[in-house]
Amino acid sequence: MFKRVLVANRGEIALRIIRACRELGVESIAVYSEADVDSMHVQLADEAVCIGKAAGKDSYLKPDRIIAAAEITDAEAIHPGYGFLSENADFAEICKSCNIQFIGPSPEVITKMGDKATARATAVANGVPITPGTDLMPDAETAFKAAKEIGLPVMIKATAGGGGRGMRPCFEESEFKSLFEAASNEAMACFGNGDCYLEKLVLNPHHVEFQIIADRHGNFLQLGERDCSMQRRNQKIIEECPSPLVTPELRERMAKASVELIKAIGYENAGTIEYLVDDKAENFYFMEMNTRIQVEHPVTEEVMGCELIKEQIRIAAGEPLSSHVLNSQPRGHSIECRINAEDPYNNFAPSPGKIDLWYAPGGKGVRVDTHVYSGYSVPPYYDSMIAKLIVTGATREIAISRMKRALGEFMIRGIKTTIPFQQEILNHPDFESGDYDIGWVGRFLEEKGL
Repeated sequence: MFKRVLVANRGEIALRIIRACRELGVESIAVYSEADVDSMHVQLADEAVCIGKAAGKDSYLKPDRIIAAAEITDAEAIHPGYGFLSENADFAEICKSCNIQFIGPSPEVITKMGDKATARATAVANGVPITPGTDLMPDAETAFKAAKEIGLPVMIKATAGGGGRGMRPCFEESEFKSLFEAASNEAMACFGNGDCYLEKLVLNPHHVEFQIIADRHGNFLQLGERDCSMQRRNQKIIEECPSPLVTPELRERMAKASVELIKAIGYENAGTIEYLVDDKAENFYFMEMNTRIQVEHPVTEEVMGCELIKEQIRIAAGEPLSSHVLNSQPRGHSIECRINAEDPYNNFAPSPGKIDLWYAPGGKGVRVDTHVYSGYSVPPYYDSMIAKLIVTGATREIAISRMKRALGEFMIRGIKTTIPFQQEILNHPDFESGDYDIGWVGRFLEEKGL
């Protein structure tokens, strides 16, 4: 096992990794920007190093500064969390060249599965179904011809996109060129790669993802699915495990495809394979693979009785998966609400600022992952998520009731949050029945005139 691990991230995931390190008897090193000097992860780490100014491009996205921090603190490994450099193959390669263990898959696998076009080709080669689509398109005019052959609607997707960026659905021929260019430009600005391809748009699908994990001892495992369909503009709002849509027969088929895919590519560490599932729960289509831990991993942990961050560290240290993970069985139902510093009734405008009062809910089956506290100032430079509220119950009905209760107990004063909007969703008959898809939030907002 490592003696010292550097955490190349911020916020709740950084704090989550630091706590996992402490339970494993590993010293943790936090890196932070000038804006995060008062963040909880900086206070609780064994050591902390400032790596730059507030903006991510001047701090958390600077590989040279992170590597320098690792070298001066004698860190043996780096955990990238999610976002920032977590799926950056070049950064993983730099870690390797500096004899620092990257806690994640190899640079080669990140490259193969991080490029969406290559990932689709890999899925096809291993018998995993994909939606009809194209290779990378050289320009908007060529793409438009291909879109007409596939048949509208189509989804324009940047091969290097992620987090909903570099994606545009197109329903009308007259809009295609502007949407293609918008997707390409956004991806270029965010990821430095504007290449795009097309996929047939599956109408009213569910977004279902499988948690996978593998070690270097020949253990390849899937830990069930999460339903992430409750999303706005491709940004997830509420996730749950298991999916209310997926049948046992479909679950078995998707699980088998997921395991076969990670075996074929020689995957190591934790990851997620994302699928679209049609509204009849009969067909599923590979979308992409995330070669990192996901924001929503806690719902899987609660249902499967494991700790994925600890397993990531153990795998990177060369240890096999824990026996309780290898033998885990699902139990109950878990739901997660992402608590964002946003005003949901003002087009979800960011709401940075000082938190005057912070009171988190508790009680049986309630978990809160966060890095904030009363008096903390939410900076305007990063993602707006300030907490994850996770509840677990013996049944989905119990979990929904528990989430309603927990959201009602949450008190955050000084900034706007998404809690009131999530309360509306939890109380809607469609959510209670599980009758929702990835377009549900958009339709709901239109009905409310928001």
